[in-house]
Amino acid sequence: MLRSRRTAAFAICLLLAIAHTWPLALHPGRYSRNDNADTELNEWIMAWVAHQLPRHPTQLFEGNIFYPAHDTLAFSEPLIVPALIGAPLAWAGGSPVLVYNLVLIVGFALTAFATYLLIEGWTGSMIAGLVAGSGFAFNTHTLTRLAHIQGIHIYALPLALLAFERMIHRRGMRWPLALAGCFALAAYTSGYLVVFLSVTIAVALVARLPEWMPHARAVLLRLTAAAAAAAVLIAPVYLPYRRAAIEQHMVRTLDIVKDYSATPRGYLTSAGRLHGSTWSARLFRDEVDTFFAGVAILALSVAALVLAWRRPDIPLLRRRVVMLAAIAAIGFILSLGTATPLYGWLFKAFPPMQGLRAAARFGNLFLLGTAMLAGIALAVWKPRPVVGIALLVLVNVEAMRAPFHYTMFDGIPGIYRLLADEPGDVVVAEQPFFPRFATLENSPYVLASTVHWRPLMNGYSGYTPASYQQYADAFWYFPEDHAIAAMKAAGVTHVVVHVARFHRDHLPVVAALDKRTDFELMAIGRNGMRLYRLKR
Repeated sequence: MLRSRRTAAFAICLLLAIAHTWPLALHPGRYSRNDNADTELNEWIMAWVAHQLPRHPTQLFEGNIFYPAHDTLAFSEPLIVPALIGAPLAWAGGSPVLVYNLVLIVGFALTAFATYLLIEGWTGSMIAGLVAGSGFAFNTHTLTRLAHIQGIHIYALPLALLAFERMIHRRGMRWPLALAGCFALAAYTSGYLVVFLSVTIAVALVARLPEWMPHARAVLLRLTAAAAAAAVLIAPVYLPYRRAAIEQHMVRTLDIVKDYSATPRGYLTSAGRLHGSTWSARLFRDEVDTFFAGVAILALSVAALVLAWRRPDIPLLRRRVVMLAAIAAIGFILSLGTATPLYGWLFKAFPPMQGLRAAARFGNLFLLGTAMLAGIALAVWKPRPVVGIALLVLVNVEAMRAPFHYTMFDGIPGIYRLLADEPGDVVVAEQPFFPRFATLENSPYVLASTVHWRPLMNGYSGYTPASYQQYADAFWYFPEDHAIAAMKAAGVTHVVVHVARFHRDHLPVVAALDKRTDFELMAIGRNGMRLYRLKR
């Protein structure tokens, strides 16, 4: 009975994920959000992991972009968990866009289902779990982040809370190891998630202190075991990030954090079609991080707070409500970044915080807390089934942004396959070679490299190495002699020229290359792009 109910719940979560990303499921191999450079970066990351892990797992972080820089995968999120979910499809020949889109839909469903499991495990209510899962997985924030798959695969958060509560109540090592597994799940997806999870468990420990203090020694031993196991599991992904941070000086300053913080207005702003067509359109802007939980979720959250004090006969209810309210409050405060002193204190005391740029994303904890509070309120209220179903529909209608407009993906130009077939050592540079402040323009080159996996001097990621700027200063002046000389000195063997992307008249570029004896034209591809073999 329980298994069939959970199977039905997952099916509902998957259908909701398809509905909220509609019409992506109709043509997942052609529709894309590749108008956003971050999408193409994440498609590359997932494709790289699927490509490299079975071949050279010890060299996983030696991505082929930003050549000759090292540990280039560590310049952004690892996305190993989403990549492994999509790996069978990638190994079967699925394009990076197809893999990304299907794993995106699955990520929404898994996040909703994990939240469902937590609330259903606490309350035994299927409808309460589905409402909470919908509130956390499908909201104005997640549905504005289709380009950031790491912001969708966030199921480690509710699963960790489930493991945490059982760990403080039950003996043995099963649940400490489960909690450690949740930390590993987070670390192998996103560095942000590890920090969010650490803050969540710390808040939960404090909020539930009276509950576990009588058994403090046993609980702290289990917690220590969980921390030790998590450290061992996380080490393979932590060490490359640590190495890259030291070598590349990858530390975010509080000034940077200030520019990527949420505002109180973001919690009153919704991107949903229902709200946008009524009251929110004048407030919402795409560049603003929005965390409006929805009228239904917020109303139920308030109801949970009231019920916790009106039902002293359910002591566990009050403890859970206090914990969830504290998680939501801390998430809200930290998302404001340097607007409050708390972020600065944690920034100094907790080193992993120094690797984060977007403080606004702590708003996920606010959404997690309010969604689960809503589920608890519904479970205690126990309305008639028709009312519960109506609330589930309302929560999803409030968040709905579909149908989305997607750009068409026509595949990676076939000219790149020639690079895969080239013998010997190959180093590729694509022109135009953009300056450091415009590396997002390199994202199509990064995605295209998934066809050949040759070292690519171009790159786009969350961090740009200093070596890139040194090359860009010279390469930008291509096809002038000193730019080509610099490319040869850097070891470039092949050049892809996108004549249509030159801001100046491209005809002189082609003419200049036609006159050179050290540029051997190999092929002309889509939109006039040209592939050259650079002779020494």
